[in-house]
Amino acid sequence: MSEEVRAQRSTGARWSLLRNWRVALATANMPSGRVDPVTRWLVLTRAAVQPMTITSAAIAGLLAIRKPGFEWGLFALSALGLILAHAANNLMNDLFDFEAGADTRDYPRALYAPHPVLSGMVSARRLTVAAVIVNLLDAMILAALWVARGWPVVAFALVGLFISVAYTAPPLRLKKRGLGELSVFLVWGPLMVGGTYYAATGRLSWIVIAASLPYALLATSVLMGKHIDKIPWDAPDGTMTLPVLLGERLARRVTQGMMAAFYVLLVVLTATGTLPWPALVGLVGISRLVAVWKIFNRPKPDAPPPEYPNYPVWPLWFAAGAFLHTRRAGALFLLGLLVAAIFSRNGGAEFDFVFRLRP
Repeated sequence: MSEEVRAQRSTGARWSLLRNWRVALATANMPSGRVDPVTRWLVLTRAAVQPMTITSAAIAGLLAIRKPGFEWGLFALSALGLILAHAANNLMNDLFDFEAGADTRDYPRALYAPHPVLSGMVSARRLTVAAVIVNLLDAMILAALWVARGWPVVAFALVGLFISVAYTAPPLRLKKRGLGELSVFLVWGPLMVGGTYYAATGRLSWIVIAASLPYALLATSVLMGKHIDKIPWDAPDGTMTLPVLLGERLARRVTQGMMAAFYVLLVVLTATGTLPWPALVGLVGISRLVAVWKIFNRPKPDAPPPEYPNYPVWPLWFAAGAFLHTRRAGALFLLGLLVAAIFSRNGGAEFDFVFRLRP
C-alpha cells in the first residue's frame, strides 16, 4: 500500500471520528456505521447537554479571574469535577430510573436517545461500574480541592451530590414530587457557580451567588421544556413534575417567564453593579428567544413538522427549543463576561460584602 493511500485512509478515519463525535454531541444519538469508544461514551453520558455545565463553570471562572487569590489550576480542576459530576449524574439517573421501572422502551428517555441498558449498549451492572468509577475520579478531585481550599469545597460538593442522587433515587425522588426543577436551579446556579468561584479564589460573595441566577433560570427552562414534553407519560405514571402539577398551558407560560426573566435579571444585576456592563451582550439572545417564544405559544404538534424531517430528539419538542435558546443566550452572556475580564481593571463590577470561608 502506497504512502498516499495510507495518508488518505488516515485522513478519512480522522474525519469519520470527528463526524461521530459531532453527531453524538449535537443529538445525543449514535451515528450510523461503526462507532468508536469515545462516541459510545459521549452517548452513554449524554454529553450533548454538557454545554450547560461548562457554561456555569465558565461564568464562575470569568467572574473570578481578576480577583485576589485566583488560581488557574484550582479553577480547571473544579471545572473538570463539575463535568465529571454531570456525567456521573446522568449515569445514575438512567440507572435509578431503569431499576425503578420508570424508564421503559416507550418512555421518552428511550425514544429521543438510546437508553444505556434498554438499548443494549451496556448492562445494568456495567452502568453501575461506570457510575462508580466516575464518582471515584470526582472524589479524587474533591480531595485535592479540599486540601487546597478547605471544608467549604466539600460542603458544596456534598450538597450537589445529595441533590443529584435524590433527583431520581428513592426514597426522595425529587423529580416525582415537583422539586426536580428547583434542584436544577440550585445546582446549575448557586452550587456550580458559587462552588467553582470559591475553589478558584478561596473567597465567596452573596453577589456572586446573585450573578449565578440568570443562567440558573435558563438551565431550569430546559428541564421545564423536557418535562412539558413528557406530561403524557408522566401524568398517568404519577410522576408529579412541576409541569404535571401546573398543567401544560400554565407550564409553557412559566417557562416563557423563566426565559424572559433571564434578560430582566441581566439588566437589574448590571444596573446594580453586580454584573459588569458588558454582560448586557447577553440581551442579543432575544433574537433567538423570539422564535422559541412562538414554539411555547402553541401546544406540541402530534408529529415533527415538515421543516424538521430529520428531527433528532423527537418526542422532545419544547426541550429542544429551550436548549437552543439557552445555548445562544448563555454563549452571549459568556462573551460579555469575557470582554469585561479582558478590558476591565478588576474583571467587572466590584463585589462588595465579600467574606472568606475559613478552612
